[in-house]
Amino acid sequence: MKVVLMVAEKPSLAQNLANILSNGKCTTTKGSNGACSVHEWNGTFKNEPVRFRMTSVCGHVMSLDFTGKYNNWDKVDPVELFSCPTEKKEAMPRLKMPAFLGMEARGSDYLVLWLDCDKEGENICFEVMSCVQPFMNGDVCSPQVTYRARFSAITDKDIKAAMLNLVRPNENESRSVDARQELDLRIGCAFTRYQTKYFQGRYGDLDASLISYGPCQTPTLGFCVQRHDEIQTFKPETYWVLRVTASTDEGRELPLEWKRVRSFEKDIANMFLHCIKETKEAIVINVQAKEKLKSRPVALNTVELMRVASSGLGMGPHHAMQIAERLYTQGYISYPRTETTSYPENFDLIGALRHQQGSNKWGEEVRALLANGINKPKKGHDAGDHPPITPLRHATESELEGDMWRIYDYVTRHFIATLCRDCRYLCTTATFQIATETFSYSGNTLVDAGYTEVMHWQAFGKDEFVPVLKVDDVLKAHDHRLVECQTSPPDYLTEAEVITLMEKHGIGTDASIPVHINNICQRNYVAVGNGRKLIPTNLGIVLVHGYQKIDPELVLPTMRSAVEEQLNLIALGRADFHAVLAHTTEIFRRKFQYFVRSIEAMDQLFEVNFSSLKASGKALSRCGKCRRYMRYIQAKPARLHCSHCDDTYALPQHGTVRIYRELKCPLDDFELLSWSSGHRGKSFPLCPYCYNHPPFR
Repeated sequence: MKVVLMVAEKPSLAQNLANILSNGKCTTTKGSNGACSVHEWNGTFKNEPVRFRMTSVCGHVMSLDFTGKYNNWDKVDPVELFSCPTEKKEAMPRLKMPAFLGMEARGSDYLVLWLDCDKEGENICFEVMSCVQPFMNGDVCSPQVTYRARFSAITDKDIKAAMLNLVRPNENESRSVDARQELDLRIGCAFTRYQTKYFQGRYGDLDASLISYGPCQTPTLGFCVQRHDEIQTFKPETYWVLRVTASTDEGRELPLEWKRVRSFEKDIANMFLHCIKETKEAIVINVQAKEKLKSRPVALNTVELMRVASSGLGMGPHHAMQIAERLYTQGYISYPRTETTSYPENFDLIGALRHQQGSNKWGEEVRALLANGINKPKKGHDAGDHPPITPLRHATESELEGDMWRIYDYVTRHFIATLCRDCRYLCTTATFQIATETFSYSGNTLVDAGYTEVMHWQAFGKDEFVPVLKVDDVLKAHDHRLVECQTSPPDYLTEAEVITLMEKHGIGTDASIPVHINNICQRNYVAVGNGRKLIPTNLGIVLVHGYQKIDPELVLPTMRSAVEEQLNLIALGRADFHAVLAHTTEIFRRKFQYFVRSIEAMDQLFEVNFSSLKASGKALSRCGKCRRYMRYIQAKPARLHCSHCDDTYALPQHGTVRIYRELKCPLDDFELLSWSSGHRGKSFPLCPYCYNHPPFR
């Protein structure tokens, strides 16, 4: 009897697949590596009786690394890492996965791969094929020997359909992952080794064992530091708002909104107040009632799940995706890594909905939907990968505890909401004339709660008070006043906002986005604050400002998004693997060499932040950007440093510097300094910014 070897991505997935495909009649034994079980049963394959043998890997079998001597940090110049040889090594040597796969493949006639259906899964397919090739009865590269199962859900229907529609593994997608691994290895290791060795030997108080650079990780940190800089350099502006209160005959008070919104000139605002303060009547000149919609969501994809997990459930994206993976392998939800937000035409929406009608959480809403008919889901984006994330079977809170239940609860409510009506409400706006000025009052009343009955956190609060008014009605106007306000700085970016920026700029994939955010947290580049805000640490700020001084492209998202585009072209078979690899490696090799030549620019920032010089520098003059005092560091070379803007300004050497009459430069607001060469030497005033950035030729 011929043998069919089947390989899944995880042991738990292999067990579920074996139970489905064998109709619960498989026998299970522990694998020789202690981590993976082997499930066996008899069946039919290609119209002949066969023995099925199902096992698994534990993620990637192999990982890319440099060959022996190039892993020595002390003996290898990091620039060599851009061209030195690499090799595939066992990802988890203790599991002895290649040997285990070889032993299980011995004497097998067919290979069926059940790896996750994304680019990483495709890459693992070819790792498995390489491991089992010497032990199979046929050539694994032959389309008559090796098959690929494509599926998005662990259900009887999906798995058995996948078994009947086996395809070939996609080598182009696998090669795109090989290219990404090699680029990330070469670029990341070269920069990380160089800057770690350079800075750790110089600054004893540096709170980091590794100062890493990553082509995706660093632009992610760049978003956080850019927002930090915007907060630090923000200059609040004062403005004035005209406020008036109108009262109805019943005594209800309506706070009116000024049509001009605000004025940044107090004298002008006072003029408007003077024009109306004697007028005690607010005349209705227009009443408009308009029905508005709050649209139900499109189908759920990975990025939206991570955003909601962070902003709504208080979970980090990395943790949230681990939970979603567990729910998937246990058959509760569909594959959680997808970019698609549009249900396929043949998707059984009614069938998926019926599974939820017995729930004590949302069963009533589901039964009403089934009785009255579902609404056609909104058209989303079809990325051509997997269907959106949906629940596959009913679960209870006692069945799934803690974070597993919270993720399942959200996925299910989101799915039901996509089939509900939009939320409708009536927005009534009354416009008033008070002397020369126009004001308005608006109130909303709910017409149909729609999908918010299920996604209750998006529901309206109490209906707002809306008086019955008509044109020419007159209300009493009182409490005329000016309110002084100030513009406020933006807040630190939340994880959810960073995820949105990463998706927008093409930084990482739906699978790697949570990993990059997790990395900048673990490496002490950002701290997670209240509301899951990502607040850059001193080290994170100095690193980004250092890259910006030397080569801004090292931290901008444009470089990585361009690389991702090339990697996607490899996956689609439209770009040559070797050409993309050679071109991108050469670009970063040249950038690395320029970075090494220019490292002093970053070193200046590290010096004032991580050495004893930081304490010895004394406050001298104000920065023109943030208006805070800069420190005068007298150690050679003498310079000024603004710790808030993280900018350093060179000064004339071999002399003394003092404040110059407390005057400011008319071009940039920096306080002027006076430089003197000695008792009878020459002296002259200077602006620190103009001295470093001459405004004229």
